[in-house]
Amino acid sequence: MSAEPLEIYLEEQDLGRSLREDVRIGLTARPKWLPPKWFYDARGSELFGEITRLPEYYPTRAERAVLAEHADEIVGLTGAKTLIELGSGSSEKTRLLLDAFTRHGELGTFVPLDVSVSALRQSTGQIAAEYPGLRVRGIVGDFTRQLDRLPTGGRQLVVFLGGTIGNLLPVERAEFLTAMRAALEAGDWLLIGTDLVKDPKVIVPAYDDAAGVTADFNRNVLRVINRELGANFDPESFAHVAIWDPEHEWIEMRLRAERPTRVHVLDLDVEFAAGEELRTEISAKFRPEGIATELADAGFERQAFWTDPDGLFGVTLAWAD
Repeated sequence: MSAEPLEIYLEEQDLGRSLREDVRIGLTARPKWLPPKWFYDARGSELFGEITRLPEYYPTRAERAVLAEHADEIVGLTGAKTLIELGSGSSEKTRLLLDAFTRHGELGTFVPLDVSVSALRQSTGQIAAEYPGLRVRGIVGDFTRQLDRLPTGGRQLVVFLGGTIGNLLPVERAEFLTAMRAALEAGDWLLIGTDLVKDPKVIVPAYDDAAGVTADFNRNVLRVINRELGANFDPESFAHVAIWDPEHEWIEMRLRAERPTRVHVLDLDVEFAAGEELRTEISAKFRPEGIATELADAGFERQAFWTDPDGLFGVTLAWAD
């Protein structure tokens, strides 16, 4: 069975408008910031793929280990007929769930949601070929804005993997989980991956690898702004910085100006003092009880929690009350 035509709720002009808005707000803020979603053009996605294979970057391997160990159990607990993946990308890890549903379940439909038309078209075509008989319905949308476009009815399992929820600030996480609950019916399921609090000596190198791949990935946001908005950032004049914040229990990635710099973007002239930092990402780390509380506050009840053998990464299964 071939994949169905993509349902597109996010057009190129929407992305362009959102980029302009984020750049204007973030570069005029004190301190300056940019959201991490703008890392991911074609080159950024390629660099992130390299990051996931680095020896320092444990989250992908650890989450994969959890899914490989517990995929059959997840199928048995949920009995889902529809599997929805938020921020799907290539859906590489989700294939572990699709394989388990193929072995034991009665899954009828797979619904990946992603902002990238090209990535989604490629992945849906591949999955439709790999899992004949499965209805593959790709949705082009932003998981922070288009949750109301998700299908309803039947028993559904929504998966949100990769620790991506940690890129949201606490108030944004609360808003997202509340919107997620509103998009589901009572008895639907949510499977969510979260990186766990641990020794910063393990966490920091995952965001500041010896080969410099993460540094290149971090600077890519400046290349995106140069290309899309005609800015004149010199990416090489910004140093990559990764800092552990023990109070908030998150890692921050920043770009530090190595000399005084003036950048023209949109109708702005943006000044950077030597040593001034631009925050490009937070990646919150979680404790199991904290995950359960945040889910409960949004109307979910935790049913299971698993970690990899080293206790680095957690996967929570919750159902909508």
